[in-house]
Amino acid sequence: MSNYQLINTAKHDIKAWIKGVNFEESALQQLVNVANLPFIYKWICAMPDAHVGIGATVGSVIPTLGAIIPASVGVDIGCGMVAVKTSLKANDLPDDLAKIRSNIERKIPHGRSDGGGSRDLGSFHDIPPKHLERAQPLITPYEGIVIKHPKIASKKGLHNILKHLGTLGTGNHFIEICLDENNQVWIMLHSGSRGIGNKIGNYFIELAKQDMMSEIKNLPDKDLAYFKEGSSYFNDYIEAVSFAQDYAYLNRQIMLENVILAMQQSALPPFVIKDEVINCHHNYVAKEMHYGNYVYVTRKGAVKAGLDDMGIIPGSMGVASYIVKGKGNGESFNSCSHGAGRTMSRHAAKAKFTLEDHLKATLGVECRKDLEVIDETPLAYKPIENVMKAQEDLVDIVHKLKQVVCVKG
Repeated sequence: MSNYQLINTAKHDIKAWIKGVNFEESALQQLVNVANLPFIYKWICAMPDAHVGIGATVGSVIPTLGAIIPASVGVDIGCGMVAVKTSLKANDLPDDLAKIRSNIERKIPHGRSDGGGSRDLGSFHDIPPKHLERAQPLITPYEGIVIKHPKIASKKGLHNILKHLGTLGTGNHFIEICLDENNQVWIMLHSGSRGIGNKIGNYFIELAKQDMMSEIKNLPDKDLAYFKEGSSYFNDYIEAVSFAQDYAYLNRQIMLENVILAMQQSALPPFVIKDEVINCHHNYVAKEMHYGNYVYVTRKGAVKAGLDDMGIIPGSMGVASYIVKGKGNGESFNSCSHGAGRTMSRHAAKAKFTLEDHLKATLGVECRKDLEVIDETPLAYKPIENVMKAQEDLVDIVHKLKQVVCVKG
């Protein structure tokens, strides 16, 4: 039995998995705006972590026929999660976890300097040969894209794009060492396509607005400007998004490997990786078969949860996260939430919460405890337990993870 709330609109319904969670009126209005677009396929979905985004709601699933809305994919194209279980147990970790955190921070460039770059890229002046080799499949697509759209090109060239592979970024991106219900140690991290994905996203959002100049006044929100299949830029956008998604996937793989190296250099017992690595996008578009038709499914802050698909639903920097297995619920277009979901803006969180609030919320976690991360405090997010309860018909919980180390940009 499905657990959604059905919301009728003039053109297409909204199926919202929001029972028992905070849900903003402004997010509902965004969902209604999208649901009334002419090319929506059947209905759209809201996940329990849904909150206001740019144009389209974060935590929404938007199936479309013959069109894609660049702003619904967003600017952190391919953002997602990677997680893996190690053979380490809780008692293999030292009482003082500061060294592990410090080693990870040294190994993974993170934070921001200017133009979306990372703060600690000194060690990346020369691209490691193994990274360059693995990035080869990205080079030809990138070069083809920038030939057609030179404004996407990095001022410092392809080298700069490749140099950012293996970097975390900032905002809600993080690296965590976690314990599951059996005290098994996990590595989990969250990041995307870095500066190049941001540049591609913003460029095509503006291009869609220009392309629809004569029609944009008929849209409920100018950020819902779209490309029609067969139009001048539709295939170019698909090509660029595919590149950014592949970049993000590889970026997470490289960071995971470097976290493993950092842990191996932290005086821990020898360990191995157990089970397969879970690496999943939650800001992306894909062509999928649903109800007998191939459609474009945009998951703006949502994870693919087809039957037996493995996924990751993180909480915030002081609460639990979940490894899940999809139930293949067609009514959600095989999707689930991508996290806990914000209850307020970053600005509002900084205005409302104190450093003391943040210290209490992150008690027992080796992490940043300063005013610069107040916008990411767990208090600014929905209770993850409520979010999981609201989507019991979408996923099964496989593991519950609790972080003991959290690295933020």
